Amino acid sequence: MFVVNRGYLIVRAKQPFVDWANEQEPDFELILDGEPTIYLTEEEFYDDALLIKENFKRIFLAELDAVSDNEDSFPEIKFNVFENWFDVETGSTVMDLLKKGLDRE
Repeated sequence: MFVVNRGYLIVRAKQPFVDWANEQEPDFELILDGEPTIYLTEEEFYDDALLIKENFKRIFLAELDAVSDNEDSFPEIKFNVFENWFDVETGSTVMDLLKKGLDRE
């Protein structure tokens, strides 16, 4: 087992995102308690709120792009909208259970 030099943000959809996603793609059927997305960040950070605020636009756009490429359907990319659409949890310990190297795309 190896310690990875990253922290993380776990992003979980709230009902407004689920509703928007299901309007965009009726066959998508996103559910409220679905799988979250984990975003790796710098390993050491001291202000959770600042870390989230510094990264929310990239995360918001990634979550929206995962559902639709129609940017006209996207809500305003504002922090208060992000907070209404997602719950975010932070952490600083990432363990890799595998021996093989990590791939990046």
